[in-house]
Amino acid sequence: MAEEIKLSAAQAKIVDELNKLSALELSQIVKHLENEWGVSAAAPAAAAAAAPAGEAAAAADEKSEFTVKLADAGSQKVAVIKAVKEITGLGLGESKAIVDGAPSTVKEKATKEEAAAAKKLLEEAGATVELV
Repeated sequence: MAEEIKLSAAQAKIVDELNKLSALELSQIVKHLENEWGVSAAAPAAAAAAAPAGEAAAAADEKSEFTVKLADAGSQKVAVIKAVKEITGLGLGESKAIVDGAPSTVKEKATKEEAAAAKKLLEEAGATVELV
């Protein structure tokens, strides 16, 4: 909701006159005032646009679903296969295929806690893991 600004009688009269102009005429006045006073009418709009971008960044920090990606199986391949099997509930063959296919996705749409636990388990087995 926009903040209401109180205008003097002289200011209200100017606003009334501006309301009678076309959009093109108003645009020309704005450009003239920008040049005359060395200001930009776009500056407040840019500042207002920056706020939602900041809010979007904050929302990205509060991500609720993660993808656990196996970047590299490391040298302890058998231990990593067992960890993938435990995390996914897949059989030994499917788990081995995921490890052999690294980089590959181990789990999608995991909660923050599930993703952290999976990452810890895989890293303890010797794998390199990414949370996306």
